[in-house]
Amino acid sequence: MSAKKIAVLAALAALAALLVYLGPERYLNLGYVQSQLARLAEYRARHPVAAPLLYAALYVAVTAASIPGALLLTLAAGALFGFLLGSLIVSVSATAGATIAFLISRYLFDDWVQKKMGARLAKIREKFREEGALYLFAIRLVPAFPFFAVNLVMGLTSIRTATYAAASFLGMLAPSMVFVNAGTQLAKLDSVKGLLSPPIIASFLLLAVFPYAAKVFVKWLRRR
Repeated sequence: MSAKKIAVLAALAALAALLVYLGPERYLNLGYVQSQLARLAEYRARHPVAAPLLYAALYVAVTAASIPGALLLTLAAGALFGFLLGSLIVSVSATAGATIAFLISRYLFDDWVQKKMGARLAKIREKFREEGALYLFAIRLVPAFPFFAVNLVMGLTSIRTATYAAASFLGMLAPSMVFVNAGTQLAKLDSVKGLLSPPIIASFLLLAVFPYAAKVFVKWLRRR
Protein backbone atom coordinates (compact mmCIF):
# COMPACT_ATOMS: atom_id res chain seq x y z
CA MET A 1 0.00 0.00 0.00
CA SER A 2 1.35 3.43 -0.96
CA ALA A 3 2.18 6.15 1.54
CA LYS A 4 -0.67 8.30 0.18
CA LYS A 5 -3.24 5.56 0.79
CA ILE A 6 -1.91 4.97 4.29
CA ALA A 7 -2.17 8.72 5.03
CA VAL A 8 -5.74 8.88 3.70
CA LEU A 9 -6.76 5.79 5.70
CA ALA A 10 -5.27 7.34 8.83
CA ALA A 11 -7.21 10.56 8.22
CA LEU A 12 -10.39 8.53 7.62
CA ALA A 13 -9.92 6.62 10.87
CA ALA A 14 -9.38 9.87 12.77
CA LEU A 15 -12.50 11.33 11.17
CA ALA A 16 -14.59 8.28 12.12
CA ALA A 17 -13.34 8.48 15.72
CA LEU A 18 -14.20 12.17 15.86
CA LEU A 19 -17.70 11.55 14.54
CA VAL A 20 -18.31 8.80 17.10
CA TYR A 21 -17.08 11.09 19.87
CA LEU A 22 -19.09 14.16 18.82
CA GLY A 23 -22.24 12.36 17.71
CA PRO A 24 -23.26 15.17 15.33
CA GLU A 25 -26.62 13.63 14.44
CA ARG A 26 -27.86 14.58 17.90
CA TYR A 27 -27.10 18.24 17.39
CA LEU A 28 -27.58 19.01 13.69
CA ASN A 29 -31.17 20.16 13.84
CA LEU A 30 -32.61 23.65 14.13
CA GLY A 31 -34.58 22.96 17.31
CA TYR A 32 -31.50 21.84 19.23
CA VAL A 33 -29.39 24.77 18.06
CA GLN A 34 -32.10 27.26 19.00
CA SER A 35 -32.54 25.71 22.43
CA GLN A 36 -28.79 25.65 23.10
CA LEU A 37 -27.73 28.96 21.53
CA ALA A 38 -27.38 30.80 24.83
CA ARG A 39 -25.37 27.94 26.36
CA LEU A 40 -23.14 27.70 23.30
CA ALA A 41 -22.55 31.46 23.38
CA GLU A 42 -21.60 31.19 27.05
CA TYR A 43 -19.14 28.39 26.27
CA ARG A 44 -17.64 30.48 23.48
CA ALA A 45 -17.18 33.41 25.89
CA ARG A 46 -15.46 31.20 28.48
CA HIS A 47 -13.31 29.36 25.92
CA PRO A 48 -12.46 31.86 23.18
CA VAL A 49 -9.77 29.60 21.67
CA ALA A 50 -11.19 26.11 22.20
CA ALA A 51 -14.71 26.98 21.01
CA PRO A 52 -13.75 27.99 17.44
CA LEU A 53 -11.37 25.03 17.14
CA LEU A 54 -13.99 22.51 18.28
CA TYR A 55 -16.58 24.08 16.00
CA ALA A 56 -14.17 23.91 13.07
CA ALA A 57 -13.42 20.25 13.83
CA LEU A 58 -17.14 19.44 13.84
CA TYR A 59 -17.65 21.32 10.58
CA VAL A 60 -14.74 19.48 8.92
CA ALA A 61 -16.07 16.11 10.10
CA VAL A 62 -19.61 16.82 8.88
CA THR A 63 -18.54 18.02 5.44
CA ALA A 64 -15.91 15.32 4.95
CA ALA A 65 -18.43 12.61 5.82
CA SER A 66 -21.17 14.25 3.69
CA ILE A 67 -23.54 14.43 6.66
CA PRO A 68 -26.48 16.83 6.08
CA GLY A 69 -26.21 19.88 8.29
CA ALA A 70 -23.52 22.12 6.80
CA LEU A 71 -26.02 24.92 6.09
CA LEU A 72 -27.26 24.86 9.68
CA LEU A 73 -23.67 24.92 10.94
CA THR A 74 -22.93 27.87 8.67
CA LEU A 75 -25.87 29.89 10.03
CA ALA A 76 -24.95 28.94 13.60
CA ALA A 77 -21.34 30.04 13.00
CA GLY A 78 -22.62 33.53 12.28
CA ALA A 79 -24.78 33.50 15.39
CA LEU A 80 -21.98 32.29 17.67
CA PHE A 81 -18.82 33.86 16.26
CA GLY A 82 -19.96 36.88 14.29
CA PHE A 83 -19.40 37.66 10.64
CA LEU A 84 -15.60 37.81 10.38
CA LEU A 85 -14.60 34.86 12.57
CA GLY A 86 -17.65 32.86 11.49
CA SER A 87 -16.78 33.34 7.82
CA LEU A 88 -13.18 32.31 8.45
CA ILE A 89 -14.21 29.17 10.35
CA VAL A 90 -16.75 28.12 7.72
CA SER A 91 -14.56 28.83 4.68
CA VAL A 92 -11.48 27.04 6.01
CA SER A 93 -13.44 24.13 7.50
CA ALA A 94 -15.58 23.58 4.41
CA THR A 95 -12.46 23.54 2.25
CA ALA A 96 -10.71 21.10 4.58
CA GLY A 97 -13.72 18.78 4.71
CA ALA A 98 -14.19 18.91 0.94
CA THR A 99 -10.52 18.13 0.39
CA ILE A 100 -10.64 15.12 2.72
CA ALA A 101 -13.67 13.76 0.84
CA PHE A 102 -11.84 14.45 -2.44
CA LEU A 103 -8.80 12.44 -1.29
CA ILE A 104 -10.95 9.58 -0.02
CA SER A 105 -12.63 9.39 -3.40
CA ARG A 106 -9.35 9.55 -5.31
CA TYR A 107 -7.38 6.97 -3.35
CA LEU A 108 -9.92 4.64 -1.78
CA PHE A 109 -13.34 4.61 -3.42
CA ASP A 110 -12.66 5.38 -7.08
CA ASP A 111 -14.38 2.24 -8.40
CA TRP A 112 -17.45 2.77 -6.20
CA VAL A 113 -17.80 6.43 -7.23
CA GLN A 114 -17.53 5.55 -10.93
CA LYS A 115 -20.30 2.94 -10.60
CA LYS A 116 -22.63 5.17 -8.58
CA MET A 117 -22.10 8.44 -10.47
CA GLY A 118 -21.24 7.37 -14.00
CA ALA A 119 -23.33 9.91 -15.99
CA ARG A 120 -22.63 12.78 -13.62
CA LEU A 121 -18.95 11.89 -13.56
CA ALA A 122 -18.74 11.95 -17.36
CA LYS A 123 -20.36 15.39 -17.52
CA ILE A 124 -18.07 16.90 -14.89
CA ARG A 125 -14.98 15.37 -16.48
CA GLU A 126 -15.93 16.82 -19.86
CA LYS A 127 -16.50 20.31 -18.45
CA PHE A 128 -13.29 20.11 -16.44
CA ARG A 129 -11.31 19.27 -19.58
CA GLU A 130 -12.81 22.33 -21.26
CA GLU A 131 -12.44 24.88 -18.46
CA GLY A 132 -10.03 23.48 -15.89
CA ALA A 133 -10.11 24.91 -12.37
CA LEU A 134 -12.52 27.64 -13.49
CA TYR A 135 -15.24 24.98 -13.77
CA LEU A 136 -14.70 23.90 -10.16
CA PHE A 137 -14.73 27.53 -9.04
CA ALA A 138 -17.99 28.10 -10.92
CA ILE A 139 -19.87 25.11 -9.48
CA ARG A 140 -18.71 26.08 -5.98
CA LEU A 141 -19.85 29.67 -6.48
CA VAL A 142 -23.15 28.67 -8.11
CA PRO A 143 -23.81 25.10 -6.93
CA ALA A 144 -24.87 23.09 -9.98
CA PHE A 145 -24.29 19.77 -8.21
CA PRO A 146 -24.67 18.65 -4.57
CA PHE A 147 -21.67 19.49 -2.39
CA PHE A 148 -20.81 15.85 -1.69
CA ALA A 149 -21.10 14.90 -5.38
CA VAL A 150 -18.54 17.53 -6.38
CA ASN A 151 -16.12 16.25 -3.76
CA LEU A 152 -16.43 12.63 -4.87
CA VAL A 153 -16.44 13.16 -8.62
CA MET A 154 -13.63 15.72 -8.74
CA GLY A 155 -11.44 13.15 -7.01
CA LEU A 156 -11.57 11.13 -10.24
CA THR A 157 -10.38 13.98 -12.48
CA SER A 158 -6.79 15.03 -13.11
CA ILE A 159 -6.98 18.14 -10.92
CA ARG A 160 -4.18 18.54 -8.38
CA THR A 161 -5.08 18.52 -4.71
CA ALA A 162 -3.69 22.02 -4.07
CA THR A 163 -5.59 23.42 -7.06
CA TYR A 164 -8.76 21.69 -5.90
CA ALA A 165 -8.45 23.15 -2.40
CA ALA A 166 -7.68 26.67 -3.68
CA ALA A 167 -10.52 26.72 -6.24
CA SER A 168 -12.95 25.29 -3.68
CA PHE A 169 -11.96 27.87 -1.07
CA LEU A 170 -12.33 30.80 -3.47
CA GLY A 171 -15.57 29.48 -4.92
CA MET A 172 -17.21 28.79 -1.55
CA LEU A 173 -16.01 31.98 0.13
CA ALA A 174 -18.73 34.34 -1.10
CA PRO A 175 -21.74 32.04 -0.54
CA SER A 176 -20.36 31.09 2.89
CA MET A 177 -20.13 34.76 3.83
CA VAL A 178 -23.70 35.36 2.67
CA PHE A 179 -25.08 32.59 4.89
CA VAL A 180 -22.85 33.49 7.85
CA ASN A 181 -24.13 37.05 7.59
CA ALA A 182 -27.70 35.76 7.62
CA GLY A 183 -26.83 33.80 10.75
CA THR A 184 -25.55 36.89 12.55
CA GLN A 185 -28.80 38.72 11.89
CA LEU A 186 -31.10 35.83 12.71
CA ALA A 187 -29.34 35.45 16.05
CA LYS A 188 -30.49 38.96 16.96
CA LEU A 189 -34.19 38.18 16.62
CA ASP A 190 -36.01 38.61 19.92
CA SER A 191 -39.54 39.13 18.59
CA VAL A 192 -41.66 38.84 15.45
CA LYS A 193 -41.16 42.56 14.84
CA GLY A 194 -37.46 41.87 14.47
CA LEU A 195 -38.19 40.23 11.15
CA LEU A 196 -38.92 43.68 9.73
CA SER A 197 -35.63 45.24 10.80
CA PRO A 198 -33.43 46.57 7.95
CA PRO A 199 -30.48 44.21 8.66
CA ILE A 200 -32.73 41.13 8.54
CA ILE A 201 -34.43 42.28 5.35
CA ALA A 202 -31.04 43.06 3.78
CA SER A 203 -29.73 39.59 4.67
CA PHE A 204 -32.68 37.84 3.06
CA LEU A 205 -32.44 40.04 -0.04
CA LEU A 206 -28.76 39.15 -0.30
CA LEU A 207 -29.59 35.45 -0.07
CA ALA A 208 -32.14 35.85 -2.86
CA VAL A 209 -29.97 37.96 -5.17
CA PHE A 210 -26.62 36.21 -4.71
CA PRO A 211 -27.21 33.17 -7.01
CA TYR A 212 -28.14 35.44 -9.93
CA ALA A 213 -25.24 37.79 -9.35
CA ALA A 214 -22.87 34.82 -9.12
CA LYS A 215 -24.12 33.42 -12.44
CA VAL A 216 -23.49 36.77 -14.15
CA PHE A 217 -19.98 36.86 -12.66
CA VAL A 218 -19.20 33.34 -13.86
CA LYS A 219 -20.42 34.14 -17.37
CA TRP A 220 -18.15 37.20 -17.39
CA LEU A 221 -15.19 35.07 -16.28
CA ARG A 222 -15.83 32.55 -19.04
CA ARG A 223 -15.97 35.28 -21.69
CA ARG A 224 -12.65 36.60 -20.41
